[in-house]
Amino acid sequence: MADQPLTLGVDRQGYDEDPLLGFCFQLDIGEKVAGFFTEVSGVGSENDIVEQKISQKGKPIVRKVPGRLKWTDVSLKRGITAKLDIWEWRQKVIDGKLKDARTTVTIHMLNREYKPVAEWTFVNAWPSKVTGPTFKSDSNEFGVEEVTIVHEGMYRKT
Repeated sequence: MADQPLTLGVDRQGYDEDPLLGFCFQLDIGEKVAGFFTEVSGVGSENDIVEQKISQKGKPIVRKVPGRLKWTDVSLKRGITAKLDIWEWRQKVIDGKLKDARTTVTIHMLNREYKPVAEWTFVNAWPSKVTGPTFKSDSNEFGVEEVTIVHEGMYRKT
């Protein structure tokens, strides 16, 4: 019995893999790499909840069912670089060229060897907001820029 691993009564199938470590994130706009980011948030979706009031066996009950599907906005942050891809993409929206700005966007989560370990794809994405760094002359912090991306659907590939 000393040779048996302690399982605590849990089926270990599917539990042999450690959680993925996100070292950094690569953003592809269309087929072009737009940059590497250190922080990504807002990847997901949710449904409004609709309450249906029904009667079952003479008793009133409330059943909750999924309503309208909503995709959350995605925010990415990185240290500011000389690359202007994000700003040029945002400029298309500012100029009223939304048809040109809408594209497929992919975020790759990279491990410490810069190999992709997970991937999310966003459909009809465009930048709703881009912000530059906060300027402070007595700071020794990196300047950070942020882009907020809105989209019309997403899926996780790996």
